[in-house]
Amino acid sequence: MKCVKYVLASLAAIFTVGATAPVQAQVPAAGPPGWNAAMTKLFGDIKAFTAKAEMHALDKTGKETITLLMGFALLDGNVRLDIDMAQMKGPQVPASAAAQLKQLSMDRMVAVVMPAKKSMYLIYPGLQAYVDMPLPEEVALADKDYKIAKTKIGNEAVDGHSCVKHKVVMTDAKGQKAEAIVWNATDLKDFPLQMQMVDKESTVVMRYKEIQIAKPDAKQFVAPAGYMKHADMSQLMMAAMQKQMGSQGKKK
Repeated sequence: MKCVKYVLASLAAIFTVGATAPVQAQVPAAGPPGWNAAMTKLFGDIKAFTAKAEMHALDKTGKETITLLMGFALLDGNVRLDIDMAQMKGPQVPASAAAQLKQLSMDRMVAVVMPAKKSMYLIYPGLQAYVDMPLPEEVALADKDYKIAKTKIGNEAVDGHSCVKHKVVMTDAKGQKAEAIVWNATDLKDFPLQMQMVDKESTVVMRYKEIQIAKPDAKQFVAPAGYMKHADMSQLMMAAMQKQMGSQGKKK
């Protein structure tokens, strides 16, 4: 039971970050940590790239609650996140969570978000399994509905890149607004090297490194051939626990 408790706590922590990111709180959407419907608009004219990303979530006092490293790729409106949950750190993350997830072969997760298909794959390479989850309608329509207004507020260097700092206001079709501070790198085709989104309760900062502004392989955005498809996360986790118990039984 402890194993289940730690896994559920870890998964809850990682998806809570995605679900409560300020832009999502103001303009409802859903998705994995480090992504939401409004954030995709912040990449502007850059429609394809790969990068390493750091996500830092802070509470209203400025104390860091969760830090997460991931691979990030964008292609034709679809987003891929490669997440090593063993690297997830912070007071919201149970101390034994990484070990428990590794035992279940669930420490590595890939999220592929496909707004046009109103779908998101959650892929677990260690289990050779995945879940196809539906996305809410507002996520699928976000790319068409958001309007953006940018205001320059200064110049600032980020990781050695000269950046123009902008305040960005995004407005959806219903008139709801979301705000972000974005650092656009002048030597990287105005790539948003850093994004900061703040609301009354939290701050989420995304910083991108090792950026390659080129099309990633389209194969990265499809369900892996030969992987088992599960109906939902509960079914996938049950299969993972049964596999673990089977492995433990063989060792005895």
